[in-house]
Amino acid sequence: MSETPPNTLQYRFDGPEEAPVLILGPSLGTTWHMWDRQVPELTQQWRVFRFDLPGHGGAPAYPAGSVSDLAARLLATLDSLGVQRFGYAGCAFGGALGIELALRHPERIASLALIAASPRFGTADEFRQRGVIVRTNGLDPIARTSPDRWFTTGFAAAQPAITEWAVQMVRTTDPGCYIAACEALASFDVRSQLSGVAVPTLVLVGSDDQVTGPAEARTLVAGIPDARLAVVPGASHLVPVEQPAAVTDLLVRHFSTAWQPAYDSTTGQMAIVAAPAKPVLAAAPPQPTPIAEIAPAVVSPRTTGRPDPYDAGIKVRREVLGDAHVDRALAQADEFSGDFQEFITRYAWGEIWDRPGLDRRARSCVTLTALVAGGHLDELAFHTRAALRNGLTPDEIKEVLLQAAVYCGVPAANSAFKVAQQVIREETTPQE
Repeated sequence: MSETPPNTLQYRFDGPEEAPVLILGPSLGTTWHMWDRQVPELTQQWRVFRFDLPGHGGAPAYPAGSVSDLAARLLATLDSLGVQRFGYAGCAFGGALGIELALRHPERIASLALIAASPRFGTADEFRQRGVIVRTNGLDPIARTSPDRWFTTGFAAAQPAITEWAVQMVRTTDPGCYIAACEALASFDVRSQLSGVAVPTLVLVGSDDQVTGPAEARTLVAGIPDARLAVVPGASHLVPVEQPAAVTDLLVRHFSTAWQPAYDSTTGQMAIVAAPAKPVLAAAPPQPTPIAEIAPAVVSPRTTGRPDPYDAGIKVRREVLGDAHVDRALAQADEFSGDFQEFITRYAWGEIWDRPGLDRRARSCVTLTALVAGGHLDELAFHTRAALRNGLTPDEIKEVLLQAAVYCGVPAANSAFKVAQQVIREETTPQE
């Protein structure tokens, strides 16, 4: 296989060239082989297209930091192959890609199946924490615990070869691409947009899925117009691997009845199957009210210059410090301290942290040094967490504190080392 360009994905086709294309999207940490058991039956009606996420399954390690970026790469790959319209089934991360495609490129998708998916995967803090653990310890801790997240206990015990396959699949993933995928999931939240999914949709989940279980599946069904729910008994998160026959049967039935083009394997010809009409229920986005209508008599000097940086500031503040920390700070604000919280969000985070001149790693180094110099140990604790989120390793934080000892004083650095050491232990210890 030739080198894959950075704007496309590693892929493979199975099935007749004349058949309509059905795409199978993988979950984080897996490869296209997670769909091996579905391919023989699906290729009787469809040309099955499978792909690997960047850095997975030996794919070139070109990290993608958002679900929309990966969706664009998938479409670029399909465009290069002349594939315009397709059915799509995605598991977990692959399901997020499916939702993104259905929302942004509905003309491309004929029918959709979302497996072990969610409109929001856990919390942003959880996925950024996972990135910190991988950056510090490598992928081995994540790999060793993957069977616990992916399979029921009985299946893992009865299928040691598949369990070991799962561990090795994660272990051989590129860490940088895995961390980027965690960042992509951290920022993925389409709960308010589900009504915009206007293609026939099947939501499929394992009854024992502890990662994105039946509750998340019901959220998808409630939000997506006319979506149907299928719960597979005795299955956990990686349900296509654990219950392959049940998943295959559900996919065949869904795509055979909810998609107009079909392939007759006996004649090798395309046939037309009537698909039920589905109204588009997506609401038009609200139009912003002109500033003049909000306050016609008073115009802030800021309205005549750059946009108010508050929105950018709260976004950066959450990404760097974590939702839990920011939510706690804002919840504690009252009439006395609320203006201060707004001030630091607008100016510290919107004006300074969002400037393009330094990346976030560099800004973390500067911030840690300044906090050591000022003896601000409380702030040093949460900015040590922020530095780990921003990509600094524990060794790099150590070097910052060592240099601070020279220029800020040994006593100040001594106190800083104690605080940072405790934070690093908490943040980088894998959760068994």
